[in-house]
Formats: sequence, structure tokens, C-alpha cells
Amino acid sequence: MSAEKRKKKTGAARPPASLEPLRREVNGLNLELLDLLNRRADAVQRIGEIKKEQGLVTYDPLRESQMMELLLKKNRGPFPDSVITALFKEIFKASARQIDELARVVAKTSRSYRKRDTVVRVDDLAIGGGNPPVIMAGPCAVESFEQLDKVARRLKKLGVRVLRGGAFKPRTSPYSFQGLKERGLEILQLVAAKHGLLTVTEVLDPRDVGLVADHADILQVGTRNMFNYELLKELGRCSKPLLIKRGFMATLEEFLQAAEYVLHRGNERIILCERGIRTFERWTRNTLDISAVPILKTESHLPVLVDVSHSTGRKDIVGPISRAALAAGADGLMVEVHHRPQVALSDSGQQLDLPQFGKLVSELELFLREKGPAAGKGA
Repeated sequence: MSAEKRKKKTGAARPPASLEPLRREVNGLNLELLDLLNRRADAVQRIGEIKKEQGLVTYDPLRESQMMELLLKKNRGPFPDSVITALFKEIFKASARQIDELARVVAKTSRSYRKRDTVVRVDDLAIGGGNPPVIMAGPCAVESFEQLDKVARRLKKLGVRVLRGGAFKPRTSPYSFQGLKERGLEILQLVAAKHGLLTVTEVLDPRDVGLVADHADILQVGTRNMFNYELLKELGRCSKPLLIKRGFMATLEEFLQAAEYVLHRGNERIILCERGIRTFERWTRNTLDISAVPILKTESHLPVLVDVSHSTGRKDIVGPISRAALAAGADGLMVEVHHRPQVALSDSGQQLDLPQFGKLVSELELFLREKGPAAGKGA
């Protein structure tokens, strides 16, 4: 077979000379289009930076519609409008992704921001990061020096390090006991100093942050105030450790965003506390979202505690709920304890008496020994 016939059969013949200039022109146009696309991307990035600075939404469907309308109006062919629409929709999608990436902020509460567990240190006590689980215990409210002293003495003997007690009490009814306020803070500080305990108590008002910080070792944001952003901002400027309770109607995302408000303003000493959420169930005061513990431990680097008293409102199941919380990876527990729960001025039905609390501590010590070292590692 001749060389000419072989070229025809294999299609290896060189293109006519008239195609070469056109192909060079197309190559040049391709490069011009690429340059225009990159210039467009630069302009889009500047738009994204302005939107981020001004807090504007990244996607503007009206603006996209106006651009497409102008393109179709100016289209003179040979491509039909459907082709122009398809081509520019892909360009618009790429631009939207570009702005979204620019606007995306890595949350300081997330594992993406910090891989290692945060350990919150309060004097010589370390919370989180694989340290042994901590128990914060005490009465719902500080009622008197004598009441708190009796509870604290027993806690000390049981090895509990953190005394809890409310001085400011946000109550559903305005006629319920609202706490001893500043006098309650003074009692809490005096009793803790007497028995060598650390303290945690709730702060309700941004104006009281300094006052509470002067008396307590750990400041608490209660479930009702998780959405109090002015309070969270003020606590972000405070150097004291902070325990934030999940709002009873809050998603986990909203919970972490509350902590983000504090982290954003500089305070990184944050402990998250799951305390139950409101559901249709009535056999418990709230419904403990036990799945929140491993999810929070996976998504965030912050320590996680579980309030086993408010989450259920029942004394009879505090034991198994506490074990479940620790098995799920909680870094500690919060328990309400009163020397005479039947006469407590608030939450009398859910507070353990001293013998009941002693029994709980013994059960948890046995549980942790049987579970082994992993129990202290948030496993």
C-alpha cells in the first residue's frame, strides 16, 4: 500500500494550511478568555472581602438574575441563549464558591481550629484532656452559712474539689426565691476557703461579671442565659474559667456558637455543660441528650461536663445517668446536693442528701476502676 493511501486510511494527513491561522486565533482567544476569567475572579474576590467586612450575605440571586438578563440581551449569536445561560451559570457557580470560601470562618471552638483537647486549669485542678473526671457538687442555692458549711464539709471528705452554689437564681416565677445575691457570694467564698474547695456559681448580668469573678473560681452561664450575647461578650473579656450550660431549647450548633462569642473575645478557659433539653417527655424534668457528649467531644476541643440533676430532675436515676455520661466521654459531672433537700428553697425534688451523694461517689469510683484508664480519657 502506498504512503498516500496509508495516510487516507489512518486519517494521518496534515490539515489544510488554511486551518492553522484559525487554530492560532482560537488558541489566542482561549488565552484571552482565561485571562478575563481570572480578572473576573479577582473582582469577585474583592467583592467577597467587602461583603465579609460589612457582614452582607454572600449569595445575591437578584444580582445574578440581572447579569444573566444583560448577557442574553447582548447576545448576537451564533450561540443560542440556552448555551449562553449554561456557560455563565457555571461561571456564576464558581464565583459563588469562591466567595463562600472567602467568607468561611474557622470556628475557634472547632477541631479544625485546635486538634488537641483544651485543658482548663483552675489552681491545681485540670479539667479535660484525658484528666480524671471532675465532680462539681453542692446545693442549688446558697441559703445560709450553716447550710453550705455542712455540705462542703462532706464534699471535702469525699474528695470533691469544686463546690457549686447559686447566689443569683434565675427562676421561672418572679415569686420564687431569687438567691442571696452578694451575700450569697460572700458565704460561698468563706465556706470554700474554710474547706479548701474551688467554687462555681452563676452570673446573670454583664454588670455583675466583675463582682462574681471577685468571689468565685469558675463563672457559670445558665441555660436561660446561653443566648444572652451581651453577657457572653463581657465574659469573653474576663480571665476566669467559664462553664456554659446548653440552653434547654438550643441546638448543638447554637451551643457552640455561644462559646464562640466568648472565645472570640479572648477567654479560652471554657467548659461546656450538657444539662438536658426540653422535649415532649414528662417523666423527667428535661431529656438528657447523651449523644451530645461524644458529638461535642468530636466537633470541639473544649471539655464537656454533664449536669445530671437538671437534666432529669430525679434522684432515683442519678446513678445510672452519671455512669452513662462518663461512659459517653464526659470530663465530669455536676450534681446538686443538700444536707436537707426536703426544706431546700429551690429544686428540692432533685437534690441528693449527703448519704445519697456519698453512695453515688462510691459507685462512680468503682465504675471508673472497672472501666480502667480510658474512663479518664474522655473515651
